[in-house]
Amino acid sequence: MTEQPARAWRTVLEHIERDLLDGRLGPGDRLPSERDLASDLGVGRSSVREALRVLEVLGLIRTATGSGPQSGAIVIATPTGGMSALLRLQVAAQGFPLHDVVQTRLVLEDAVVATLTGAAERDTAAAHRLLDAMDAPALTPAEFLALDAQLHLALAEASGNTVIAAMMAGLRSSIESYVLAGAAAVADWDAMAVRLRAEHRELVSAIDRADVDAARALVHDHITGYYTSAGLTRVTHPQN
Repeated sequence: MTEQPARAWRTVLEHIERDLLDGRLGPGDRLPSERDLASDLGVGRSSVREALRVLEVLGLIRTATGSGPQSGAIVIATPTGGMSALLRLQVAAQGFPLHDVVQTRLVLEDAVVATLTGAAERDTAAAHRLLDAMDAPALTPAEFLALDAQLHLALAEASGNTVIAAMMAGLRSSIESYVLAGAAAVADWDAMAVRLRAEHRELVSAIDRADVDAARALVHDHITGYYTSAGLTRVTHPQN
């Protein structure tokens, strides 16, 4: 039985991610063809293409069109260190209560932006690349939200706190599953995407100019605003 499209691309993503984490795939290896992946995993080729597109933007693979030995997708990077260990918890993390996930994000991401804005030097180049990737007009909600989650992870990694970065990586699937569920309840997704793009750019701009108060307020409002707009939860300000 073929999985529903909303979930199918994630099946492909998680399958390839497991192979990367377990060492069955490494830099220089080529992925199976779209046709073979679709057949092996029981999904449509469009779902395979969505997953490969996300993996490419995340910097794990590079794809080439055409035919012959240089076509298809090649692995160029693998998750490493503490992040890879917590990536293995993503499936289990999908069972965490939504309220707990949101509150944890608020604590972690407040610490991220406070650390970044207070740093003598900050590298937000990866965040800017993801901002540009999210401007692509043909992104599906699933692709957009996967890039959204990766943007928040990129900021955590840029903070230099490896524990927070690993925790954000471990929560990624849980975060994505809830925000994707919320997307289905948004009446006008295009308008929501415009809003989220603007909020992302405002947040990264505040970090770049070292405005800690603005960055903390923006990240809180960005996280809580989406969940409440999608009718998922009401979130109160955490205690200072």
